[in-house]
Amino acid sequence: MSNYDSGNDSILEMYIFESETLLDQLEEILLQSEDNAELTPDDINEIFRIMHTIKGSSAMMEFDMLAHSAHKLEDLFFVIRENGIKPEDFGDLMDLVLNFSTFLKGEVEKIKNNETLLDENEELTGETDAFLNRIKGLVTETPEQAQAQAMENQSDDESITLAAAMEDDLFGDVNFDETRNDADTDHEVSLSSDDKPHVYCIHTRFNEDSQMENIRAFMLVNKLESIGKVSKTVPEQLNNNPEAAGIILKNGFFCHVETTADKETIENIALSILSVKSIEFLDCAQEEIIEPEIEAKPEVVETGKKTPEKVVDANKQKNNVQNLISVDLNKLDTLMNLIGEIVITESMVFGSVGMEGKRDESFEKASTQLQKLTDELQDIVMSIRMIPISGTFKKMQRIVRDVGKKLKKEVEFITMGESTEVDKTIIDGIADPLMHLVRNAMDHGLESAAERIAVGKNPVGKVILSAQNVGGDIIISVSDDGKGLDPAGILEKAKEKKLLVKPEEEYSEKEILNLIMAPGFSTKETVTEFSGRGVGMDVVKKNIEKVGGSISIESEKGSGTNIFLKIPLTLSIISGMEVLVGEDIYEIPISNIRETFKITANQLIKDPDNNEMVMIRGVCYPLIRLHDIFEDKKCETHIEDGILMLVDSGDTFACLFMDDLIKKHQIVVKPIPKYLNHYSIKNSGIAGCTILGNGSISLIVDIPAILDHY
Repeated sequence: MSNYDSGNDSILEMYIFESETLLDQLEEILLQSEDNAELTPDDINEIFRIMHTIKGSSAMMEFDMLAHSAHKLEDLFFVIRENGIKPEDFGDLMDLVLNFSTFLKGEVEKIKNNETLLDENEELTGETDAFLNRIKGLVTETPEQAQAQAMENQSDDESITLAAAMEDDLFGDVNFDETRNDADTDHEVSLSSDDKPHVYCIHTRFNEDSQMENIRAFMLVNKLESIGKVSKTVPEQLNNNPEAAGIILKNGFFCHVETTADKETIENIALSILSVKSIEFLDCAQEEIIEPEIEAKPEVVETGKKTPEKVVDANKQKNNVQNLISVDLNKLDTLMNLIGEIVITESMVFGSVGMEGKRDESFEKASTQLQKLTDELQDIVMSIRMIPISGTFKKMQRIVRDVGKKLKKEVEFITMGESTEVDKTIIDGIADPLMHLVRNAMDHGLESAAERIAVGKNPVGKVILSAQNVGGDIIISVSDDGKGLDPAGILEKAKEKKLLVKPEEEYSEKEILNLIMAPGFSTKETVTEFSGRGVGMDVVKKNIEKVGGSISIESEKGSGTNIFLKIPLTLSIISGMEVLVGEDIYEIPISNIRETFKITANQLIKDPDNNEMVMIRGVCYPLIRLHDIFEDKKCETHIEDGILMLVDSGDTFACLFMDDLIKKHQIVVKPIPKYLNHYSIKNSGIAGCTILGNGSISLIVDIPAILDHY
């Protein structure tokens, strides 16, 4: 690993973000190409561009091993671009590059966590060299090509530094860059006719969405230094100067270069830098410092072609580009916390009264306006945190592909509702549970091709991942058309594991299916790479409940299984019902409430174990008294004097008994202080707390925990 200065955090963060984005794009292209059973020229060029970018940026950051690995793949796709790939080699190519992608993602994750990188990966490098030699054997190499390849292989054995990477881009990899024509592949630096140095005044513009313009300009200067001398730049300071990026984005990058090379060479060098949109040669006869306002008629060179009469107006182009910026999630969390404080303060202000107990008319107007603006601000901040779930769904495609190959199962992976937006924190929390559910569908759910044919099914199984917005919640389902769950087998297995808490005959089918989420439960007889250890569905349930969600299961033996995840849109600010239990006030999330009602004493029934039950429209629900859970002695004991609330968590329902309902309002969820953890607060039915308008603290009831324990 390099001794990179960790003080340049903004550049490192941009490197990590760019690398992760590019590797996700690489994986998406590969999986799509594998589905189509072909690599199109556009796909090859895009993969080559991705690896070229990762190589250059990794070398710039002095992550030599990452740069070397990306260079290996770049070499591979250069050969594929020139010679193509035979059908019999296609599958091995996909496996190799996807393994490389996984390896590179792991190394980038190490950088993010400030861990030590590997010095090399001999196994993958060896596989790449072997595959490269294999496909090169399909074509006859000329002596010149063999010599060039020998020199290239020799350079690969050396550590790629920033200067070496740039020199390699200029001379060794000139014909690699996708922006150049085939006629430019053997281009050598040509001299001016008089072989005397000439000063060129250059104006370069980068793509509006390129980011790190100052670093890209710094790379351009380094490349130009290899053929001459750069005597002047505007802005002057490029490295470690964040302000330079904004100046270059607005005005472009200006520089003087003194060189014996001709304009065409300079153009090729400039256009080899990623995200360079155009280069203009200005009239530098005057001895003035380069300024953005220079009015000389420029000669515009764009995508390698001279177009003197066509000058690209960058300002006009900006209207067609969506303005996006990358923001640290911690900053959004801080902003969300501030919005929460504003909501609390608003409730305090709105609930205040005048000296005589009446609100002033002007105060009413101001309060109403404050409430309106606060709601709008809250909606905007919430929308900023919302991102499509498509990124998580695409990652599942890789899991389906890898597990399918290892288990030798043909699978059609279908996704629906990828555009559904969810809070970033929630998406991070459900990624692992989704991965486990998809693996389960592949391993447990889907039969082998022979078994499917034997029962009259299509040998190609289906795994469907869908998401949809229902009210204030997101419903995500993982479905398969496999063999389904066997209730009798599950019940027998649970009996062996001593997981039953009541007689077998009293379990409904849904309760039996929910037993697979008990700790230590597994229907797999043998331990495999993917299952059989008895650790899985219980962790999935805990992780889903951790983000305020619930899980339910539907299955039909022989037809398949559907697993539904119900999760909230966000965790920070939710709608809650303020309720009175004795003399204390509690909050119950609106998403868990189905209805509230009153009953008489004769409507209260008891089961054989003397547990209280309530009959609602022909269905019996258990009655849970919140006074007993929270040990509140000062309470309404008569059923007629209180209120019942029907609540649910997934497929589990119950009626809660409390003294009264107060009001529905927005609540800001605050975590329980860490020093209270040793009191097992969370196991007592408390999910968090919030601050009321009068400044007092109200506890938030953990409905899933209560329904599980009581």
